[in-house]
Amino acid sequence: MIAPPSYRSIVYQGVWTNNPALVQLLGLCPLLAVSGTVINALGLGLATMLTLLISNASVSLLRHWIRPEIRIPLYVLIIASVVSTIEHLMQAYFYELHTLLGIFIPLIVTNCLIIGRAEAFASRQPLPRALLDALAMGLGFTLALIALGAVRELIGQGTLLTQAHLLFGEKAKALSLIIFPDYPGFLLALLPPGAFIALGLLLALKNWLTARAHKT
Repeated sequence: MIAPPSYRSIVYQGVWTNNPALVQLLGLCPLLAVSGTVINALGLGLATMLTLLISNASVSLLRHWIRPEIRIPLYVLIIASVVSTIEHLMQAYFYELHTLLGIFIPLIVTNCLIIGRAEAFASRQPLPRALLDALAMGLGFTLALIALGAVRELIGQGTLLTQAHLLFGEKAKALSLIIFPDYPGFLLALLPPGAFIALGLLLALKNWLTARAHKT
């Protein structure tokens, strides 16, 4: 009998060694499309993490009653229901942010990361491990999004955390930072080609840090 993964290994896998964005390269479409600013990236990352948590928990709790031949359609139904609920909540409470993220909120349903964790992990593990896996994978994806958003926003318009009020309320306007005053901007960083270049740099940095850690 194979021993279940330890809690520590689950966290380390999700955040670093098996990071869904920087290692598995899952969810690249929304990763590149909405990471023009830190707030956009954080909004999508939190929505994805919440979807992971609820779908993993549901699949883990129901795993003994799900027939193998209908498991994939059922996973999709669970995920679609969760995403629809999150989308309606964002429309109600974060309308401007929802407008900026647009189609990429409902497209969370098609993110291979969500259904992949349901099939590969949550369907085989008890609730605590399934929840921790969702949290670790969601955190890894969100951190990659934030890093990409920070690089693109900083290079593209010389700011960080612009429009923070869309996610944290009007008082959060004070969080917006102008790092480079009178900066003319660098449009390429905010366009899709800039997203690919920035992601490539992050991948290179991650691989370098991993190789360096193995040498020490």
